[in-house]
Amino acid sequence: MEQMVPVGDGEVWADDSQGERTGAGERRESGGLPLVLLHPGVADSRIWDPVLPRLVERHRVIRFDVRGYGHSPAPTTKFSLVEDLVAVLDHFGLNRVALVGSSMGGAAAVNLALDDPARVAALALLVPGVTGYEGLAAPGFMAEVERLAGAGDMDGLVALTLRTFGAAGTDGDAEAAAHVRSAIPAWFTNHPHQVPDAPAFDRLGELGMPCVLALGEKDQPEVIRCNEAMAARIPGCHLVRLRESDHLPTLREPETVANLILKACGGPAS
Repeated sequence: MEQMVPVGDGEVWADDSQGERTGAGERRESGGLPLVLLHPGVADSRIWDPVLPRLVERHRVIRFDVRGYGHSPAPTTKFSLVEDLVAVLDHFGLNRVALVGSSMGGAAAVNLALDDPARVAALALLVPGVTGYEGLAAPGFMAEVERLAGAGDMDGLVALTLRTFGAAGTDGDAEAAAHVRSAIPAWFTNHPHQVPDAPAFDRLGELGMPCVLALGEKDQPEVIRCNEAMAARIPGCHLVRLRESDHLPTLREPETVANLILKACGGPAS
C-alpha cells in the first residue's frame, strides 16, 4: 500500500507490501522479519522492482523514496538519511527489522545499526557506501558533475554516471539510464539540505548482527576497495562477489541478489 509518511519537517513516499491484497481481496500476511529496502543515490526505490516479487512472498517489505527522489517531494529544510529512516520505521511500528541497503542506502543502514543495534536484526549491504571513509568517489567525478550541471547537460550527466557506475551495461542500457536520469535532479535539490550522518567506517567493528556484503566486480575500483575494507572490519561479515554486477546489482543479477537477501534476512520475526 502506497502512502506519504511524515519525516521531520517533510514527507516521503513509502510502500508497504503488507497493505497489498490478494486476488481474493484478503490482506497478504508475510512471516519472517520485516525487510526495509533503502535505495542508492543513482536511483529511487523502483530499483528494487526486479527483486521485490521474491521478497514479498516471505516477508513484509517496506520501501521508500528518500526526499527528492521518486515520488518524495524535494526537501526544504535540513534532514538526515538516518533520522528519516527512523521516522519511517516509527510510522509503521517496526521495532526490529532487517535492513537491505544499496550504496547510499547501505550507508544509512550501517549508521542506524550502529546507533540502535537492538532495532536491526540483520544487514544485507549491496555495493554499500559508508560515512567516514575517504576516497570513495572516482577521481574527477564530482568536478565533471559540476561542469556538466553548470552547462545544463543532462544527457552528459547520465552518460558520465553510467560510465562510472554502470560498466556492466550493454546495448545502450536504457533501463539503467532511465533510473539514473530520474535520480540526478535529487543530487542538486538535496545537497543544500542534507546533513551528513556520523562517521561509521572506524566503528564497523561494533556491529554484532548478521551481515552480508555484496560487491560488484564490475563496479568502480574505489567502491570495490571500500567494500572489501568494510567487510574486513565487520565481525563475521559474509562477503559475496557478484561477477556480473556493477553499482546496480538488482538490475544485473536480480535472482542472485534476491536469494542473497532472503538468505541473509530470513530469521524469525521479533
